[in-house]
Amino acid sequence: MMAGAGGPGGSRLRELLAGRARKRKSAFGSGAELQEAALRLLDHHLNLSDLLLEVEDSVKPAEGSGIEHQKVLSESFIASVLQEQASRLGIPTAILAAKNAVTNIEQICQASTSSSQAPLLNLEQRKRLSCLLLTIKDLLANNVFCRSLFCQEIWKMKLFVAFSAKESICQLQQVLETHEVNWQHVLSCVSTLVVCQAEAEQLFKDLLRCLLIKAFENYDMENMITAFLIARQAALEGPAVFMPYSEWFKASFGNAGGHHGSSKKALVFLFEFLSELVPFEAAPYLKVHIMYPPFVPTKHRSVLLEYITLAKTRLADLKVAIEDMGLYEDLSSTNESVQPQGQALRDVEKAIQIFENTRKIPTSVIEASIFRRPYYTSWFLPALLRPRVLPKTPDVHMAFIDSLKRADKIPSNLYSTYIQACHAMKEKLLQDESKIETTRSEEPVEQLKAELAELRVLIVDETKYEDVPAQIAVISDRLSRVLGHSSDENEPATLNSQIRVSIFAPDLEACHQSVVDLLLTSFCQNLIAASYFNPPDRQGSCLSLFVKMMCGHRNLLPALLGRLCQLIYHQGPSLNDAHILGLAAFAIHLSEYRSLIPEVEADLGISQPVLEKILSITEYWNLLLVCRTEESFAFCMRFCTAAVSYLLCKFSSLSCDDLCALLPPSLVKKLQYTVPRLNLEARGIMREEGETELVWSSLSCPSVHYKRASLYLWKQARFQELLKEKAFQLSFREWLLLELGVHPERDILSASERQDFHYWAIYQWYLPAPSASGGCDGDLEKACDVIINAILDFSQRVDLGSYGQLKVSVSPDILCKLQEMVFELGCRRKLLSGCLDARRHFLFRAFQERLKDREHGSALGEQLRRQQELLLQRRLLVGLPASALILTRRKGKKTMLDCEDFFHFVNLELKNVCSRGYALSYDITAHFFRGLLNAGLDCEESAEGVNDVLTTCQTKCPVVLFSAALWWPRLEPVLCSQWRRLFGAPLAEELERLRECWCSATSFLSSEAVFPVSGPPWISAAFLHFTVQQRSAHGRERDALKRLGTDKEQLLVSLLFFSLMDLISAKIAPKEGVDFQKSLEWSLEILRCLEERGVSWLPLFPSGEKVPRKYCVLRSAASDRHIRLLPIAFYSLTPCFHQELFSREQTFLYVALDLYIQLLQLFVEGEDLPQSDQVGQGPGSAEHGDSLEVITKARQFLLSAISRCSPKSFENIRPLLDTCEKFDPEMKATLVHFSRPATAMELDGELVLF
Repeated sequence: MMAGAGGPGGSRLRELLAGRARKRKSAFGSGAELQEAALRLLDHHLNLSDLLLEVEDSVKPAEGSGIEHQKVLSESFIASVLQEQASRLGIPTAILAAKNAVTNIEQICQASTSSSQAPLLNLEQRKRLSCLLLTIKDLLANNVFCRSLFCQEIWKMKLFVAFSAKESICQLQQVLETHEVNWQHVLSCVSTLVVCQAEAEQLFKDLLRCLLIKAFENYDMENMITAFLIARQAALEGPAVFMPYSEWFKASFGNAGGHHGSSKKALVFLFEFLSELVPFEAAPYLKVHIMYPPFVPTKHRSVLLEYITLAKTRLADLKVAIEDMGLYEDLSSTNESVQPQGQALRDVEKAIQIFENTRKIPTSVIEASIFRRPYYTSWFLPALLRPRVLPKTPDVHMAFIDSLKRADKIPSNLYSTYIQACHAMKEKLLQDESKIETTRSEEPVEQLKAELAELRVLIVDETKYEDVPAQIAVISDRLSRVLGHSSDENEPATLNSQIRVSIFAPDLEACHQSVVDLLLTSFCQNLIAASYFNPPDRQGSCLSLFVKMMCGHRNLLPALLGRLCQLIYHQGPSLNDAHILGLAAFAIHLSEYRSLIPEVEADLGISQPVLEKILSITEYWNLLLVCRTEESFAFCMRFCTAAVSYLLCKFSSLSCDDLCALLPPSLVKKLQYTVPRLNLEARGIMREEGETELVWSSLSCPSVHYKRASLYLWKQARFQELLKEKAFQLSFREWLLLELGVHPERDILSASERQDFHYWAIYQWYLPAPSASGGCDGDLEKACDVIINAILDFSQRVDLGSYGQLKVSVSPDILCKLQEMVFELGCRRKLLSGCLDARRHFLFRAFQERLKDREHGSALGEQLRRQQELLLQRRLLVGLPASALILTRRKGKKTMLDCEDFFHFVNLELKNVCSRGYALSYDITAHFFRGLLNAGLDCEESAEGVNDVLTTCQTKCPVVLFSAALWWPRLEPVLCSQWRRLFGAPLAEELERLRECWCSATSFLSSEAVFPVSGPPWISAAFLHFTVQQRSAHGRERDALKRLGTDKEQLLVSLLFFSLMDLISAKIAPKEGVDFQKSLEWSLEILRCLEERGVSWLPLFPSGEKVPRKYCVLRSAASDRHIRLLPIAFYSLTPCFHQELFSREQTFLYVALDLYIQLLQLFVEGEDLPQSDQVGQGPGSAEHGDSLEVITKARQFLLSAISRCSPKSFENIRPLLDTCEKFDPEMKATLVHFSRPATAMELDGELVLF
């Protein structure tokens, strides 16, 4: 409806309402009562309605007021002061008074309690508010207080923040029902609520529904008017916060279930209301009512037709044609209508966008081709079929046209004409290309140069500044001739198109680059020449208009932004002072007209999320200005110093807020980074206002060193004011990302200077600084968290290649600082362990929070990004002190070692990035054991503490022990040496047990010794398995298996599990050194041994709760992907399955069918299934196979095995039959057939004989 003063439709509807409104008596008889009501309102958010009451246009004095009292008011001291201030500021006194009143209320309410039980204001605050309300009353009496502005401002400040949306809307509804209201205030309230409160949209929909119900129940025009006012006002705030008016109107009246459909009387009531609005309605609302008319039964059709005729007559008076309305026109907007040509272009662009996302013709286009044929044929199709040079590969535009052609929505003759016109355009373009190039490169360019030279003459003469705009218009015309005119009809379609810039290799056409260089050179020369005579603030708007003119040529912008990338990102350090000063000033003026510049799509040569590549022009500067080497540091400081200095000199009269709007934040942040880094003196001035005066001429003086110039700027009070703005504050994370990008070997600082700078920045600046300004509030753990996230984010960028050809690694200096801080946290935790027992390990908490944003997904890209994140976390983990992995806690008087967080991280995440699938890499394994031994020093009984952790590993994190078994030959000397250094005593019992397992496995394979099982059998099995894998001799494995005692059945099954894991590892990570053929042969040997002993091994394979408890430990240690690929391993063993297995194992058929279904599910989910049957094949041919071939061989085996299974086997498979039918109905039919009783099968056989 209306926002503030309201739109044309809203004001006219209020005129209609004015005739209907019946004034009610005010609820308050005096100013004192009004004051008391306001106090009650702020006491406990109960009477919000009182705020919305109608206030008379003039304030009447209370009864008993005499002439003397009025005289005192007229001579009010406050009123006179406000009048004086308003006169000085050049604004109305009433507006200044309202603004001050809102500010005072905000200050009064700032200290309010947040408790829902306590009153919002204490006694002191009430007294202050009471006095303020009396003052406002005096100002109202003197007619120096803007009541409407006060209400709008106060709603936006505290009152609707203090109340929930539901409370506010309930109070609003109560006010509307019981009081006469000021609609301007009420609708301003509606806008404030719907914008500021997310849940307000649904609450307003409910309110509108209630209003319509009441309106049609009692045929009450007041409720009807209220509903339409609120719906239109809310819709004006945009679809992001409330549904468009057209959608609300359709939802309310567009179907038979609407409130108007209950009777003819209700229908007439609706159309009488709409008809009375027609003389006052704006065109967009009439269009809504015509295009989406209320549902009317056939017998009452005349009522609708009468209204449509009336509405069309009104549209004709307004000279608006309903036939030309677009498909996607914003019918809720009260702005001037767009011309049909422009609207058609927008419709085409929107339709193509929808088609690109859905690959279907939009419904609106289909409907228009049928029901709105004139617009479709006269405007939409001509806009769609505008001739152009067709791309070699059909784009989405062409695909959309082809889809419409196939759907018979484009006449054949029109389509043929379009194709012929496109071909003709291409031929003409090829024929005239050389002529056009010659024309562009000779005569127009020379004319442009001449006009640019004339501009320089005007700019240096202050008396001729008034001639500059006309000269720039001439230059714009010459530039258009050089570039070629861009069609005005294309303008709506290209208004918001992004500009793509290849950062590492910007590609510019030679003709465009020469024009851009000509313009940039002219700008730099004009700036230097003008600065010779006048400082920037006395140079007028000449340069600003010049840049605005350039931004107006949209076909110039791609070349301009690409050339800036070449000059600043690639050639910056080689630019001379004049170039740097000119480009810096150019950057400021370009930011001044940033609204004319589309977003930049930065092509970094890598695949990355779209949002990270789309930049505004201010963000584009941040990408171009890098600080990595000595040369780039110097250039960046010079450029940013010149840019900010030019801004402060050029716009010296602007307020701080206006300066902030013009200044790209990245320029100030780069100065905050470089100036203290390169100027030791600046490290003691942070945010202390200095008195140094900035002189623009000094920047172009060769004798002034750039460091000294930057220090002049740094000390200036105006610049220090900018640093207090939140948008310009360089946060600790931003500082870290910049510092991590520095190449230490090419740094402008020496190693010792860099260490000093790091110490100052981290410990003296960011660590104690408040979080509101980007610091850490003195919290060491928070600082570590920021550093960890910064290192990981930076590493992600490096691994993605966003640093181009540069070889970048994590800064050892920053990593060293993180190690120091983590070590200090560990020491502090030991001293305060009693206070920190319940807290999670901050390190793993930080890792897990990052991984929450990368939840497991089915998309391959998501999986790879998550895997990359985990690998980076592992790399960082091994770079931190080993003792950081383990916490200590007190249990009574005893110190305990707590590895719970590390175990959780390993089981949940880390095991999934290990190629072996059930063993961690050596670096993290050794890191954990070193940390464990170091942490043992904190225990009263070190050996006992270590033993407890390793015993816990057996059930909580067996993958750690399996990793120890894999790497024991390398791990043992390290651990034994460390133990001797730390304790000088025999190894802890559990470490000794691990060493004995390895010695037993070695001697067992090399001699006839017996293999003893010490501890859980799967640990002994792991050592035996890895010893077999590491032996170079072959042939003794089978004999060794036969020598295992009959009590080693669980050990044999564990051996089979490890061999199957290796079998899968060889398929998915063939470069990790696991030989597939050797793993397969070893698996088959173990399986034969198990079969000969009649040992059941099938329980390894079932999923979920069906896995026996004794084998759960094995499966818990395996990676998620290895568990998913167990079906591959199972069907690799089929050549070794004996006939007795099918009949002996009642669960065989269930397991085989379950794994077959899992194979099919993996295939459907897109998993690449490696070939399963590799017997007799070499490793080369075994490493790649067709997924369908894997499934086919598994299916053939299962079909052949079904008939050999015992009848009891079929009783177990019933839960799987429904799932089987979804993937393989034929398999289910075969299973059902063989599961029938024997007599029935014999009868089938007899029937076949007949």
